[in-house]
Amino acid sequence: MTYSQHIAAVLGPALVVVTLSEAIHLDIWEDVHPTVVYLNGLLFLIGGLVIATTHNLWVPDWRGLVTVSGWLLVIAGAYRMFAPEGQQLGPGPFTYATIALLGCLGLALSWFAFLTGGTASHGS
Repeated sequence: MTYSQHIAAVLGPALVVVTLSEAIHLDIWEDVHPTVVYLNGLLFLIGGLVIATTHNLWVPDWRGLVTVSGWLLVIAGAYRMFAPEGQQLGPGPFTYATIALLGCLGLALSWFAFLTGGTASHGS
């Protein structure tokens, strides 16, 4: 298994579980303490930095999704750390579209990690 597959094998299923659980329990973010938002951001930031620094591979195939995902986690984590008291997204079309998009990203990464054996491309 390549580095790309290893990261996708962790990130893909994690995104699927997170998006499903958040869609089901979206109400938990209505009255969340800023400390929890900050800690959530810290976890996003650390996870994103691990991915971005170990997989800085900008290629126009599925492996690029791994790199982009890492950088998106860095941005989301930093935002949550610098604005922990900001309004959290509530139920609505934008929120569910975002959750669906992240869930699809998780499914795609899982597909490339587990079902294709990484044969959709070569290398890292």
